[in-house]
Amino acid sequence: MAGFVGITVLILFFFTRIAVAYAMAIVGFLGYWYLTNLTAALALLSRDMFDVFSSYGLALVPLFVFMGFIAFYSGISAKLYDMAYKFMGRVRGGLAMATVAACTAFGAICGSTTATAATMGTIGLPEMRRYKYGNRLAAGCVASGGGIGALMPPSVILIIYGILTQISIGKLFMAGIVPAFLIAGLFIVAIFIYCTIYPEQGARGEEFSVMERLKALADIWETILVFMVVMGGMFFGVFTPTKAGAVGAFALLVIAVIQKKISWENFQRAVFDTLKTSCMVIMLVAGATIFGHFLALTRIPMEGANLVATLDWPSWAVIFIICFIYLVGGCFIDALALITLTIPIFYPIVSSLGYDLVWFGVIIVLITQLGIITPPVGVNVYIVKGIEPDIPLEEIFIGVIPFVIALIVGIMIMVAFPSIATFLPDLVR
Repeated sequence: MAGFVGITVLILFFFTRIAVAYAMAIVGFLGYWYLTNLTAALALLSRDMFDVFSSYGLALVPLFVFMGFIAFYSGISAKLYDMAYKFMGRVRGGLAMATVAACTAFGAICGSTTATAATMGTIGLPEMRRYKYGNRLAAGCVASGGGIGALMPPSVILIIYGILTQISIGKLFMAGIVPAFLIAGLFIVAIFIYCTIYPEQGARGEEFSVMERLKALADIWETILVFMVVMGGMFFGVFTPTKAGAVGAFALLVIAVIQKKISWENFQRAVFDTLKTSCMVIMLVAGATIFGHFLALTRIPMEGANLVATLDWPSWAVIFIICFIYLVGGCFIDALALITLTIPIFYPIVSSLGYDLVWFGVIIVLITQLGIITPPVGVNVYIVKGIEPDIPLEEIFIGVIPFVIALIVGIMIMVAFPSIATFLPDLVR
């Protein structure tokens, strides 16, 4: 009963707009105090906060986030967009397709959905409006394409999922690569179909020669090099994911400094933005850890797993219900907060059903991707609105509909063929 009361109070806290991290920490602390005593609750609070903020595994977060901000402030993201445009810009809707491709490439060195949407929105939206693209397609592709950063390694959400479930982060990174390209491909198909039905939404761009395209491809050598070093090092067991983050961030910073692409002011901005984002993520994990220990004391996760084990339901029906909960929850709660909140509850259930937990991690990231572009939260939609305030909010939400359909198709494919996510991790040494 204490557990259910705690969950209810937590949901009520969300409506007061208290930060999710603080809400989980407060409810977890008060619930633990109620079930034990004040001394034990204070000990839990101090121990969990210290353990999380001193965690070696969580060092991945600031390292990979820093790598993304260095790429943004040094202009690497602009070169990614230029390369994608020169390859795809000549077809109708090509600029929108180029934006999706650039989001996928930038996600390979960033891993944050909001940072990817903000970066590509700043670069891509003015270009699409210059070529007379419709607001719906222009805004919709930026908001949706940013979500690919949640799948493409180094994904911050996959890092947190791996820490919470004690699953190899390297394997989770490998599992995200093919699904990320699958979703990007489905988004491009959705743009093509949408522009066929509504040709006024997407214009044709310029035609570029083969040499111009090859030169644009050569110009993104920094991204290719860093991605190959980071992922190759983890794949072949040369270094751990944490060391991979350090190697990638240092390599990108050295390249930017040697090429004189980053000023002292922009370096300071990258450090400040990294600290702000990393503290937000790590505080979420700390709050979820405190709340998780309270839930463990109430035995709700274990009793839930036992209940599922005694039900005469097929395992696919249980997974469907869990996915539906993530789908609805993602419409109201930020993806990272939702995963940190629910994993302590659903992890034992999915584990008891015998499903591959690496595959499950990819599936829930895909499902929560829907939440960042659907109302009422739709954080990426509000980011695009902030970049282009004159585009009505309802226009952006209408613009993401083709991409929502593409995501649902992608989820169905991933459920039908789990090996899409698992065959690369199975090759990791």
